[in-house]
Amino acid sequence: MDGLKYINKGRIHDDFDYCVYGFLKLIVNIGIKIKIRINTDKIEKQFYMRGAIMTDFIIDLMVTIWLTILIYLFLSELYFRTRGFKAIKREIEVYTKECNELNDHIEDMKSVDLGFRRSYNGEGKYSNPKINQKHLKYNPKVCNCSDYIFKNAKNKPFEYVYKYFNVKADEKTLNKLKNTLNDFLAVEEGKKLLERQRDEIIKKIRKELPYFIRRFTGIQRLSRKLGFKDIDLKDSYFPTYTFRCISKYGKITGAFDVVFDLKELEEFIKYLLQKIKFKKSVAGQRALMTPKLREKIKERDGYTCQICGLSNKDEPNLLLEIDHIIPLSKGGMTTEGNLQTLCWRCNRSKGAKI
Repeated sequence: MDGLKYINKGRIHDDFDYCVYGFLKLIVNIGIKIKIRINTDKIEKQFYMRGAIMTDFIIDLMVTIWLTILIYLFLSELYFRTRGFKAIKREIEVYTKECNELNDHIEDMKSVDLGFRRSYNGEGKYSNPKINQKHLKYNPKVCNCSDYIFKNAKNKPFEYVYKYFNVKADEKTLNKLKNTLNDFLAVEEGKKLLERQRDEIIKKIRKELPYFIRRFTGIQRLSRKLGFKDIDLKDSYFPTYTFRCISKYGKITGAFDVVFDLKELEEFIKYLLQKIKFKKSVAGQRALMTPKLREKIKERDGYTCQICGLSNKDEPNLLLEIDHIIPLSKGGMTTEGNLQTLCWRCNRSKGAKI
């Protein structure tokens, strides 16, 4: 402890020296009684010189690295402007054009919209001015929902995408999904083929390039200089639908994405196919006969039997039923055009007749 008090703090400038000084002071403060009989002035001087030498070395190294990079960039740019490089570029111009056309075709196939849309249900209608309503603005691919829906959607993503993004279970939607899957498969295969083709072309002409260009120029920079368009190898083009849990105060308390990549899209096609099969089945068609639809057909027909003409005006307690004009057993569908209002007597006598 006696030795420490002679250290001149004003002469300690290096961070490393501060650490050493703090460590020694900590040892003394916790009660370790070790008598240090050394010349502290010499230690301080050595620490200071060591730190100064290390600092100078790092600065020299950084300057050297930056100068090397600048010199390389300057010389490489000069080379890319030479007649020799332009001649090489002209030699492979046909192949470059083919690669770029394939690249454009791949990018076009990426721009696919599945057509799923979230219905507007009054997002952002919070009267409290303190609530940040920016994230509550309507987005067709985002479902702002309650905690209950959010948890269920996490467990059953396909079911809730189908329900909350207005996916239609029909042949048209199914065909679109299948075509999209085929396009995405072609995109993934095309990216690999395109990258391989580009690399093979560059490999062939690489020997004609100067050593420092071959050694230090990356494939991306060289391909750009040769006229190749950048190949986007990312998977960010897959359609994404988001569920966000919104609290009663309008704050986002959780979010997750349903990304329709190759695997998920294939599984969703299977899910939708089951929906369509059920919808076409007798049980599926019966399930479409909702109370709301029944009432709509009765109202359309004026609460009148379409066979005998009896209405609830004639008999206030008349039991009216909804009948499939073409029965389900004979391929009829539960659509408004195939439904009619009948009294219970006429419906019983008609049975499965057309």
